[in-house]
Amino acid sequence: MTYGKKRSGVAKYGKVAAESEVAYASPHRLVQMLMEGALDKVATAKGCIERDDLAGKSHQITWAMSIINGLRTSLDMETGGAIAVNLDDLYAYMTRRLIDASTHNDAGALSEVIELLLEIKGAWDAMPDEVKHSGGTKYASGQEAV
Repeated sequence: MTYGKKRSGVAKYGKVAAESEVAYASPHRLVQMLMEGALDKVATAKGCIERDDLAGKSHQITWAMSIINGLRTSLDMETGGAIAVNLDDLYAYMTRRLIDASTHNDAGALSEVIELLLEIKGAWDAMPDEVKHSGGTKYASGQEAV
């Protein structure tokens, strides 16, 4: 067996594992997974810039923008209040920085997006279990909160 075939098998296993997790994930976990995916794509794009892989950079940035756009469109602007408005503005800003990074091969812009995503994800990850699974008021992302 060649290395390429082994790698292909690992990739297929990873895809099946991710699909299984999505099928059984809570809405809170789905948002975490999207944030993890966006972080992965932005970090990979940064590596592509450093290696002068322009095609790879474009592909990864496009994918990251798609994920961030998905997070943005999932916001419940009606009931999310100021949190939803702030997240919407932040996601729009991240998208602009990703465009800047793509246009100017700016790894610094990608680092900025990574820092912002990590800050949002940190708050999301720190949410208490009772808030994650409560039957209270809708939160900015559509997630239920107390």
